[in-house]
Amino acid sequence: MSLQRITLTLARSKEFPAGSQAHGYEIIAPLDSGGHLDAASWAKAREACTVRRFWGDEELDLGHLVHRGGPKGGSWSFHYDVAGDEDDEAGYRFGAHSFNIGDYVSIRDDDGVMHTFQVSLVGPA
Repeated sequence: MSLQRITLTLARSKEFPAGSQAHGYEIIAPLDSGGHLDAASWAKAREACTVRRFWGDEELDLGHLVHRGGPKGGSWSFHYDVAGDEDDEAGYRFGAHSFNIGDYVSIRDDDGVMHTFQVSLVGPA
């Protein structure tokens, strides 16, 4: 198993008609040969599976990629706050989507707002 560094950048939206390279996530996670998150490999390396949220001028959020089992690859989220006063961010159908350059994925932020991102980079972590 090798971990991959996956960079997601904000896709076009009403607020950002051209998208934004300054808004996104950098995820360290195992991917299978099709570019899907690999839950079995994640379970073996969960402490190394991290996320860094960069959002314009806001302070960076650092956390972990979390997997909960279930159908169709289960659910995936980003957990930032060990103290528990900050909500997790949920990946929309991350278990079913691939993370290949050019693919689109959606994330519900801690305020409940859904944003669409494009996979802009994938490479060894």
